[in-house]
Amino acid sequence: MPRLPASIITMLSASAFAQPAFAEEVFDVEAYDDSRTIIVTGVSDGYLATNTVTATKTDTPLMNIPQTINVVTRDQLDDQAHHSLADILRYVPGTTVGQGEGNRDQITLRGQNTTADFFLDGVRDDVQYYRGLYNIERVEILKGPYALIFGRGGGGGIINRVQKSPLSDDIIYAGQASINSFGAYDISADVNAPLSDLAAVRINAVYENLDSHRDFVGGERYAWNPYVAFKLNDAWKLGLSYEYVHDNRTTDRGIPSIATAAGQPNRPIAGYRDQFFGVPDVNYTQLQAHIAKLRLDGALAANVSFSGTILYGDYDKIYLNVYPNGAATAQNGTVALAAYSDPTQRENFIAQANLVWDVETGALTHKILVGSEYGDQKSANRRFNGMLSTPTISLANPLFPTINFNALSRDTVSDVKFFSTYFQDQISFGEHIDVVAGLRYDNFDIEGTDLLPAVDRPFARKDEKVSPRLGLIFKPQENISLYGSYSQSFLPRSGDQFLALTVTQQNLAPEKFTNYELGAKWDVRPNLKMTLAVFQLERSNATTPDPSDPVANINVGTTRTQGVELSVTGNITSSWQVHGGYSYQDAVLAGNDSVRLGQVPRHQASLWNRYDLSDQIAVGLGIIHQSSQFAAIRTVSNTTKLPAFTRLDAALYYDLSDALQLQLNIENLLNTDYFSDAHNNNNISTGAPLNARVTIRAKF
Repeated sequence: MPRLPASIITMLSASAFAQPAFAEEVFDVEAYDDSRTIIVTGVSDGYLATNTVTATKTDTPLMNIPQTINVVTRDQLDDQAHHSLADILRYVPGTTVGQGEGNRDQITLRGQNTTADFFLDGVRDDVQYYRGLYNIERVEILKGPYALIFGRGGGGGIINRVQKSPLSDDIIYAGQASINSFGAYDISADVNAPLSDLAAVRINAVYENLDSHRDFVGGERYAWNPYVAFKLNDAWKLGLSYEYVHDNRTTDRGIPSIATAAGQPNRPIAGYRDQFFGVPDVNYTQLQAHIAKLRLDGALAANVSFSGTILYGDYDKIYLNVYPNGAATAQNGTVALAAYSDPTQRENFIAQANLVWDVETGALTHKILVGSEYGDQKSANRRFNGMLSTPTISLANPLFPTINFNALSRDTVSDVKFFSTYFQDQISFGEHIDVVAGLRYDNFDIEGTDLLPAVDRPFARKDEKVSPRLGLIFKPQENISLYGSYSQSFLPRSGDQFLALTVTQQNLAPEKFTNYELGAKWDVRPNLKMTLAVFQLERSNATTPDPSDPVANINVGTTRTQGVELSVTGNITSSWQVHGGYSYQDAVLAGNDSVRLGQVPRHQASLWNRYDLSDQIAVGLGIIHQSSQFAAIRTVSNTTKLPAFTRLDAALYYDLSDALQLQLNIENLLNTDYFSDAHNNNNISTGAPLNARVTIRAKF
């Protein structure tokens, strides 16, 4: 069946370790001497990805990386009509989507909750917002802590979006439009044009209307991203990308819980799937972002390559929240409300540089990476508590209160400077044994001031950490690899957003993440891959939000997540593609297995299928299952539980012509009532009912 291709191997990334400035159409990878490193972001075919740069900062087949990696390609993004990271991650077992207080992406990987472990072409993208997919070629989910590659954070893993980039010899005019049952619609465009034999430009743009099944919940997002690349000479390439994002939407923290039988956890209150517990025209979040990236890469010698990136980002965000602040007193009783306003400004400057050297020492071959990273991230954040005219809302007769945000509760400025150096060696001992080993040194320095009138207190802390990584790969035959790995990461006490640092936190060592993993990767055939991993991740010096003070944290000691992950991707037959997996996770407070970590279901399973019935018609079918989970993030008291659910999705594809496609996606085909995610015990999201999305896609 004719397909709109995900872009051919891309030309230039703004990452310090993504692809060179021109695509494979200019630089034929196979035609080059193997000793020259041609750094690419990764090769994909349909749903199947075969290699990546992100996990090692070098172009490496997935088979040779001692780590669990899930990749969602552009073909799969289109087939499933994904519009958000949450859409994608629900189909990635071992990854739990969080509510993010209705204003940001928030996820849990291997029991570790984060709002900041997101990257764009390998560059840190840690501001709290909803990330778009309009200009994205693929999404990579890397499991386990690997500070060697990413620096601080990333305790359970990271999410990396790979950007579409210019193609050197292809003119593309592509676009799509879609609308769903709730009235949400979007339109996007993708234009690529060679400017000469030595330059090309690609422009992506999108407008989205964000209507929802929830009362009063909607919004809009628009963004554009011009991206230009130049071939300076036969060895050097230069690229520049600029993205503007405007996102304005309703903040929605969902529904409260309600008590069940004595001695049992609370459950989400039923019968209020569409009820809005905020205040219309008061609850909203708005983001304006300007992100510029300059990339230079080339060959210093036949076996030595350089890549460097400078990123500048300016982010202006505000969100206002009115939300349930307690359990419902009864099915038709009352619910306590609370409110706050939170404006944040962030300015990021990040510079990365890498040298990759291919060398042989006797019978051994090495791919040596030496790199450094510098960053300066300035933040200003304030929080105003809201004063409500009525502190509760009646479920029997809901009336919205009036509100004033006039009680300043937080006012901080901070400046984080960090510097890192790292070394990694990928060593091949013949055809059957590889070793990946490296160390990273991080210097993390935060200075700031708590400007509250009653406090006016400067704060500061400096941390110096060394993070190791060691992996052993045994390949008994070409299409099978068995591996073991050990890795560490750390998180400073200022948290993943470094907005504040209490007097107590200033004297505490960073949180530490240690991961042990054994796994196997099997290319059943060239277009079908299976992986299996068994892991244990420990978080020491762990903290959790203080139930009596959401701004503060309390120490809980050590947490431990043990689990198994299985995945399969590729072609069962020439007409049948699949992407699926299963995970089992046991995430507890070490020494007290009765205390389970929040937002970590024991069992998750998913499978997406596409079957081509003919050259013109194809069908899709997907299933998601998630067992019950506790609602609060990294909770120390399991008081509210979200029930297990199973959701069925479907799709129909019809090629009107070689250039025009029509697509129908149906989410929640059986109209299942479920609760998709949560932020805490009384901010629980309701799953959307059956809804359909029609998409028309064109490419010329």
